[in-house]
Amino acid sequence: MGQLQLAAETHGQRLQQARQLFFDRGNLPEGLVDPLILRSWERCLRFGLTEQHPLPGVESLDRVALKTEQDRNRYLLAQGRPIMEHVFEQIRESGSMVVLADANGLLLETVGDPDFVDRADRIALMAGASWDENQRGTNAIGTALAEEAPTEVLGAEHFLEHNGFLTCCACPIFGPDGRVIGVLDISGDYRSQQRHTLGLVRLSSAIVEKRLFETIHARDILVCFHSRADYLGSPKEGIAAVSPDGQVLAVNRKGLELLGIRQVDAVRRDFSIVFESNLSALVDRLRGNTQGSCEISVNGKQIHVQLRGQLPPLSIAGRVYDEPTAVRPPPRRQENAAAPQLTLDTLNTGDARLQAAIDRSRRILGRDIPILIQGESGAGKEMFAKAFHNSGSRQSGPFVALNCASIPETLIESELFGYQGGAFTGARKEGAPGKIQQAHGGTLFLDEIGDMPLNLQARLLRVLQERCVTPLGSTRAIQVDISLVCATHRKLREEVARGSFREDLYYRLNGMCVTLPALRERTDIRQMVGKLAAAETGNRTPVRFTESAMQALESYSWPGNIRQLFNVIRVAIALLDDGETLISETHLPEELFESLPIAPSVPLANSDVWAAAPLDNAGSLEEIGRQAALRTLEAAGGNISAAARQLGISRNTLYRKLGRL
Repeated sequence: MGQLQLAAETHGQRLQQARQLFFDRGNLPEGLVDPLILRSWERCLRFGLTEQHPLPGVESLDRVALKTEQDRNRYLLAQGRPIMEHVFEQIRESGSMVVLADANGLLLETVGDPDFVDRADRIALMAGASWDENQRGTNAIGTALAEEAPTEVLGAEHFLEHNGFLTCCACPIFGPDGRVIGVLDISGDYRSQQRHTLGLVRLSSAIVEKRLFETIHARDILVCFHSRADYLGSPKEGIAAVSPDGQVLAVNRKGLELLGIRQVDAVRRDFSIVFESNLSALVDRLRGNTQGSCEISVNGKQIHVQLRGQLPPLSIAGRVYDEPTAVRPPPRRQENAAAPQLTLDTLNTGDARLQAAIDRSRRILGRDIPILIQGESGAGKEMFAKAFHNSGSRQSGPFVALNCASIPETLIESELFGYQGGAFTGARKEGAPGKIQQAHGGTLFLDEIGDMPLNLQARLLRVLQERCVTPLGSTRAIQVDISLVCATHRKLREEVARGSFREDLYYRLNGMCVTLPALRERTDIRQMVGKLAAAETGNRTPVRFTESAMQALESYSWPGNIRQLFNVIRVAIALLDDGETLISETHLPEELFESLPIAPSVPLANSDVWAAAPLDNAGSLEEIGRQAALRTLEAAGGNISAAARQLGISRNTLYRKLGRL
């Protein structure tokens, strides 16, 4: 303890000398203070701060505004609160507190020892206050956000003099997309600083990041990996979220470090390119043992891999994988039970135009005739293609999809045709099969075929004519047996006239053309809503829609088509309270009603809608609140978001107060 006290005294003397040089003489105290702290001091001067006082106008949010911000950061709080409580149990009675802040430095929640909390309140170290650097000067929370790095600020390293009694350690929390979404902090008295506090904060932040990643990507395949098998399951493991068709959706920070790549180089790439392995083979090896792992080689290094999350029922590359009954894992959740197989029959919900498309497609099942599906974005073209595949003789074979618009032009060739080892920089040694090879014996679905580059259109035409594919860097042609289904939102005949699409390929693809109606043109919206809601709830209690909610769904124009409708239904079900099964207008997004006329009213001359006019003799607090909310909505010209902000409540709360739109 004597050595610690001596070190603290030496550190304090150096800081005092550094502050005199910097604040009194305007000199840089190089060598006397950490470069990170010095950079922060210089930023604070540029913000216009002085060491005696923060900028004027720095105030904490009131209770209602704080609740709004907490709702906005509900996912961060849901995963961070249990970790905060656990951390506090480790440091209880040490004169400290644990803080969780958002990406702007706003303190969302705190927990700490009562004596220290009282002192912290005097300097606004409490929920609702902002500790961004430009308001509070150098501090662990604001500086960690500015530097995007773990930060320790001890005593007089704080820019403001009255914060000099603090010792603070903070670490930023990164979301699955790689952006900072918050920061975790431990603050205490400078005289009782603990040596391992920064390490505890870093570990706790990593746990929060891991929980967030796993929660947001719970419905995806989670590929967990590390160079050491004993690190699997720990906060140090890498995690990649992968879609069932093999596209990498996200990789956590630890994973990017282990792979030695950037987020932009991994996301929206095929698993085989990022991990130099076939996803379907990996699923086959590990499906029966979710606690087991295997080794794969990436960039010449061996890494241990474990699969978690929502594994697909079928392999990606070709054949059906039967789960061994002896080691079958227990079901994850009842609502995740396998849905009935999608077929042309199950697609039919009563719309005459869709029925015509289904009838025409059914006539060519089992024949070597390509199909071209046309329709607006989100109209269900891929769903129709999958239903066609599942209805024919190739249903036991693979269904392989490639979106020609979502892959960079430099990568689409290797994605489609595959490549031989060493064909280009970054190619894996053993090469990789393309989507055409993966679809052998099944169906290849090329979405947005109208966006395929012209030079690749010629190669695709040759594949369709010769029924063989030659990977990049190879001279050996490989025979393939595929059924081809293409889709586009473009009018390919017009693209041919403009010269952006080959005429010979157009006629090769257009064996039979089916056009899917836009959702606004369909007559079966009620049946679709019921089917989509049933699919979302699974084996849970079914939900129902009020007649007015159903009419709103039927009258909306649906620019995003089925994709937008599905998202609206998912959100509406998520907004239901526990035990609630009836979906009304209050659960639907405001854009569904923006085109509806709102009864005219006399605009208020000022924003104080509560005092603008006396309320009617309502008789109950609930009715008084409803009338006040209604007047606020009228004053905002019917803009739900603006009215909710003026009232200091969420949009959903405003919907509930109104009872109806």
